[in-house]
Amino acid sequence: MSIEKLLIANRGEIALRIHRAAHEMGIKTVAVHSTADADAMHVRLADEAVCIGPPAAKDSYLNIPAIISAAEVTGADAIHPGYGFLSENARFAEIIEAHDIVFVGPKPEHIRTMGDKVEAKRTAVELGLPVVPGSPGAVTFGAETKRLAEEIGYPVLIKAASGGGGRGMKVVPDAASLESLMGQAASEAAAAFGDSTVYMEKYLGNPRHIEFQVFGDGNGNAIHLGERDCSLQRRHQKVLEEAPSPVISAEERARMGGICADAMAKMGYRGAGTIEFLWENGEFFFIEMNTRIQVEHPVTEMITGFDLVREQIRIADGRGLSVAQEDLEFRGHAIECRINAEDPRSFMPSPGKVTAYHPAGGMHVRVDSGLYAGYSIPPYYDSMIGKLIVYGRTRESCMMRMRRALEEMVVGGVKTNIPLHQALLADPDVIDGNYTIKWLEEWLAKQDAEAKE
Repeated sequence: MSIEKLLIANRGEIALRIHRAAHEMGIKTVAVHSTADADAMHVRLADEAVCIGPPAAKDSYLNIPAIISAAEVTGADAIHPGYGFLSENARFAEIIEAHDIVFVGPKPEHIRTMGDKVEAKRTAVELGLPVVPGSPGAVTFGAETKRLAEEIGYPVLIKAASGGGGRGMKVVPDAASLESLMGQAASEAAAAFGDSTVYMEKYLGNPRHIEFQVFGDGNGNAIHLGERDCSLQRRHQKVLEEAPSPVISAEERARMGGICADAMAKMGYRGAGTIEFLWENGEFFFIEMNTRIQVEHPVTEMITGFDLVREQIRIADGRGLSVAQEDLEFRGHAIECRINAEDPRSFMPSPGKVTAYHPAGGMHVRVDSGLYAGYSIPPYYDSMIGKLIVYGRTRESCMMRMRRALEEMVVGGVKTNIPLHQALLADPDVIDGNYTIKWLEEWLAKQDAEAKE
């Protein structure tokens, strides 16, 4: 079977990215959109467009019956979910396949497994991925727990089995404080969640966020496309990403990438996936797997010359992997800055009419965005309006190019976080690649304190 018409079940820059890949493959596209997105660039460029509901995502981009109806009305034989919205909804994937439509994504059972944190960790262990050392289940204070803590190595983290948000969580620095802090964590857990059950795991004080891009053909063959460093985060949201990571050696990349690819081959994984790790002192610890294309996929494309969205469509079409691991080469360095319509200091969203738009250009500069002058950014969705991605032969030349590109980029009429990216790329720690997942929030707090003085 060959895909002839692809429905894009998403919006914004990723919808445009999918449309471009499909058209380059000779595949017709169908854009679905809410009433708020009637003037969006992907809607203008697609071969057909179907309005699926009012602005609220629950009534449009999350409305499964409306999306399936749009596919049937237009005769689309495949659906690409992009990222966010329904991209990791196993039920959506099942419904698509039940209607004899190709789902451009993993098998529904793999989406379900990796969407469940406990099941994902158990599966990761089975597949040979390194996980954060910890107790196999609940712990109570006693000789066995003391032995386990020594085995894991202090500091250890006591966590509530129910709930989250930092409640029922205690960092235990040494054996002397284990009993009292376990008691405190259990009491807090009982008060907050009505359940005093706690478990133990290794405490990672200041890790980096490193993720590996993988692809499988669904038939036991898989490859990896190296790692991305996504440690610059605010409230668990990535702000700037780069590939390769400044701290990972070529040997580590080959070893960990091989472990990830082997795990996906064993699993029979199909399509694109990202295996996310915390990295500290040379060790990797699995945290989760995203069973979709990532926002930051372009940095991988820039250093490999490999079109990830095209490969997703090829695999969904049953054509298998287009490259073998030994065919892939990693060259140079790439950085992505997420451009958001928001105040660069308060982070308040800044929707509104774009009065002027000039994307940065020049050699090795890429802008993924659906913006144009006169476009009105709606207030109903995520504030990301584009991504600025640059490539350089070295990390230093890549950063120089990004600084130049940020100076060039014009988005008039709304506030953007371009000044934040400019400040980050001028900071010595970022220049040296010396940052962790805690770095950006600490840096922002320091900037705020200095501004108040």
